[in-house]
Amino acid sequence: MSIIIANNLKKNFASLQAVAGISLEVGQGECYGLLGPNGAGKTTTLSMIRCISPPSAGQLKVFGMDAARFGRTIRHRLGVVPQEDNLDPDLSVRDNLIVYASYFGIAKTQAQQRATDLLKFVTLEKKASVKINELSGGMRSRLLIARALINNPELLILDEPTTGLDPQARHHIWQRLRALKTQGITMLLCTHYMDEAQNLCDRLSIIDHGRIITSGSPRELIERYAGHEVIELFELKETNPEVLERLLKMNIPDGARREHHQDGLFYFSPPGTSFPPAFLDKLHREGIPLTIRKASLEDVFLNLTGRELRE
Repeated sequence: MSIIIANNLKKNFASLQAVAGISLEVGQGECYGLLGPNGAGKTTTLSMIRCISPPSAGQLKVFGMDAARFGRTIRHRLGVVPQEDNLDPDLSVRDNLIVYASYFGIAKTQAQQRATDLLKFVTLEKKASVKINELSGGMRSRLLIARALINNPELLILDEPTTGLDPQARHHIWQRLRALKTQGITMLLCTHYMDEAQNLCDRLSIIDHGRIITSGSPRELIERYAGHEVIELFELKETNPEVLERLLKMNIPDGARREHHQDGLFYFSPPGTSFPPAFLDKLHREGIPLTIRKASLEDVFLNLTGRELRE
């Protein structure tokens, strides 16, 4: 069963086309990722799926319902973790959940029990009575997830849920999201962290300039666009210009790819294969430090969207 079906979605703001024809399908119980540079159209796409911004063109169904006609019904079946922290600073942790539950018509006694269960789920039960300004960033993010779950949503939309958090807090949230997935909750995740997408998503789409440029599972995309292994060599232009010139002229293995950027020289092995020992020996004989690692989703992202800074 498909929870989201989008067909050629477009969104215009005056002369700006923020989304230029996006089509995707998200299955029940799936964690689906949306990746892309700043301004690519990710948050605008989420807003249309959340039924708070109507498409300028195209078709969108959520839970099998036309988003243009049944937006209110759809919203009551969603949970949303926003990009910005919009918790009420005047309320306690527990009251943030109970007041939010009232927006869904949940009875107070049920909301109180639900709040107790959710605070335990996100390990904030000991903070139930404190005010929001006493929470760390990681605690606030976990509370936003708890709040998004207050109405027992069938679809959880997460817009950069771990931005700015330390590694421990991020991994704790990943654990909670994996637990939700085992409960059958469908998730739509927008993130700038490639390792987050690689760890959590069953499938994902990379968006740039309002269009999907590729889709697939993290492993499929890594093999397709980045290969199996990556060799990195940095600062050759400044410290070893002669070595850099030789390396740029050196033959590389069949099917491999070489990229030279301002920040370094990169070699990508063919899908499913490591670099042959003879090629590695050639590099080592140059006497310069190099790093050999597995290809990652970040390599895919940079390959497809470029390394230029986006503001």
